[in-house]
Amino acid sequence: MAKETFLEVAGREVRVSNPDKVYFPEPGYTKLDVVSYYATVAPFMLPYLMDRPTALERWPDGVHPGVKMAQRGRRVGPGEAFYQKRVPSHAPDWIKSHEISFPSGRTADEITPTEQAVIVWCANLGTIVFHPWAVTAPDVEHPDELRLDLDPQPGTDFHDAIAAAEVLRGILDELGMQGWPKTSGGRGLHVFVPIEPRWDFIDVRHAAIGIGREMARRAPELVTVEWWKENRGERIFLDYNQNARDRTIASAFSVRPRPLAPVSTPLTWDEVPETEPGDWTIATVPQRLAEVGDVHADRWGQAFDLTPALELYDGEEMAYPPDYPKMPGEPKRVQPSRARD
Repeated sequence: MAKETFLEVAGREVRVSNPDKVYFPEPGYTKLDVVSYYATVAPFMLPYLMDRPTALERWPDGVHPGVKMAQRGRRVGPGEAFYQKRVPSHAPDWIKSHEISFPSGRTADEITPTEQAVIVWCANLGTIVFHPWAVTAPDVEHPDELRLDLDPQPGTDFHDAIAAAEVLRGILDELGMQGWPKTSGGRGLHVFVPIEPRWDFIDVRHAAIGIGREMARRAPELVTVEWWKENRGERIFLDYNQNARDRTIASAFSVRPRPLAPVSTPLTWDEVPETEPGDWTIATVPQRLAEVGDVHADRWGQAFDLTPALELYDGEEMAYPPDYPKMPGEPKRVQPSRARD
C-alpha cells in the first residue's frame, strides 16, 4: 500500500498521502481517485472559488456507512467528518486566507483559493465538499450571488424540483435577471444569480424571501417558504436562509458525501428536464467537461440589479437559523404546533 504520491497541478507539486485509502466503498473509489478528480476539474472549478472564503467539509476517513458529521461546538471524535472554517496552521504560504465574521461576532481566517493547486491540497486533507461564501475578498460584507436552493421535502423528488425551477426561471425572466442552474448532488437543484455587490446579507436574504413567496403564490401546491418543517407539506422548500451570513452552498463541481460520489454539476436550462440525480459523478463529470466544457462559463462578468427582486419582499420578516442571535423584526422561534399548545 503506497504511503504517498504526488500530482502536478498547474506548476505545483501536491503531495497525496495514503492514496490507496478507500473513500467511497460504493463503488470503491480511493482517496487518490477523489484527489485526481479534483485535479482534473480544478481549471473549471477555480472560478467558483476564486477569492471566496471557503469552508471545507472534511471526511478524512472517507464516506463510509456510519460515519457522521461532528456536532457543532464539541471536539471532533475519531472517524467523524467535520467542517473546517479556519485555515489549517500547517498550510503552505501559497494558501491565502481572509478574515470573515460569523453571526456570533466571532471571526476566522478562511481559505480563499487563488490557484488550482489549493483545491487539490484541500482535497488531500479529506475535503469532499467545498463551501464558498457568496462574497469575495476584500469586500466580504456585500454578496455578489443570490443563491436559490430548491430543496425537496418528504413526498417530493428531483422531478418536483425541476418543476419548481421552471417557475423560478419564469419569475427571474420577468425581473430582468438570469439564473444558472446546477444539481445539488442530491435530490435538489441550486440556481445562482450573479448580482452587483451593493447589498448586504440581510437585503439578499430578503430578495430570496420575496422570490420564494412569489413562487409559492404562483404554485402553492408545489413550492413553500415555510421555515417550520411541519408546515411545509409535500412541497419544494425554497431555502431563503441559504443567503444569510455564514450559510453556504456546495460549489459547482464539488463531490457530495453520498454513495457513488455524486457531483454538484452545472447545467443549461435545456438540460434540466432531462437530468437525473445519478447522472453526474466523479466518473462522468470529467468526460462531460472534456466534451462541452463548463456550460456556465458565460456567467462570469455578469451582475444583475437586485432591486426588482427586493420589490417582491413585503417587509414581513421570517425565521433565521437557530444558531443566529435574535434578528430585528424576526418572529418568535417557536414551531407552530408548540405555539398553539
